[in-house]
Amino acid sequence: MALDILRLSAFSDADQGGNPAGVWIGETFPDDATMQAVAGEVGYSETAFAVPENDGWRVRYFSPQAEVPFCGHATIALGAALAGRYGEGEYSLHLNHAQITVEGYQQGALTSAALQSPPTHSQPVSREVLSQAMGLVDLQAEDIDLRIPPALINGGAQHLVLALNRRETLKHMRYDFEAGRELMVREGLVTILLVFAESNRVFHTRNPFAFGGVYEDPATGAASAAFAGYLRDIGWDHGGVIDIVQGEDMGSRSRIRAEFSDVPGSSIRVSGTARKL
Repeated sequence: MALDILRLSAFSDADQGGNPAGVWIGETFPDDATMQAVAGEVGYSETAFAVPENDGWRVRYFSPQAEVPFCGHATIALGAALAGRYGEGEYSLHLNHAQITVEGYQQGALTSAALQSPPTHSQPVSREVLSQAMGLVDLQAEDIDLRIPPALINGGAQHLVLALNRRETLKHMRYDFEAGRELMVREGLVTILLVFAESNRVFHTRNPFAFGGVYEDPATGAASAAFAGYLRDIGWDHGGVIDIVQGEDMGSRSRIRAEFSDVPGSSIRVSGTARKL
């Protein structure tokens, strides 16, 4: 089954970088096997499939190896695609386990887009899983920035956050892909989020994504939403907005903004620009 796939790079740094995503818009979903096969053929970390449903769009996300419940950068790409096809404004999205919105507005060759994430929550990570994750990416106890304790964080999908004391440690991140995939699939971790705090409101991140069959994501909106929610949970001095630079160390610099209130668990507004590929 041949499908017409739009290709966009979400959370771009102006007209460069960002994270490529596939977007398919149609009247009815292909079967699951077809969507999975198409995502594998496209080869991006996620492809979003959207069909009309009631007053909005039913959306599903497939990585090359598995369906995922929520993907931020593919949602930003979808927002840009909907704005280009149906006009600027806000669109309601019905995900597997959540109701969210995305909006898109033309900015010359770029499209600015913003999503409202599912609710956020966080919880402590077990010593066993923490030890395995730190061993995977070759971290020692002294590498961890305990101002942001390791935790399981969720903003529509589950992630493990590890905050680092040094930017240099983040730059040299490496891991064994098959071991990472085994750990992430077993523990239900869509990504492991490695983060360095440049300041209270500017962060640098990297996201191993072996769960979905991809070594690393250059921009991860779902993890960024979950991280913003976690900063709120721990009482971080965030001032209602944080900026995240991701993908720099893999040659695809991306920029993500997260805006949020102090209401525990409430939705995070995640925004950026998208460009056509």
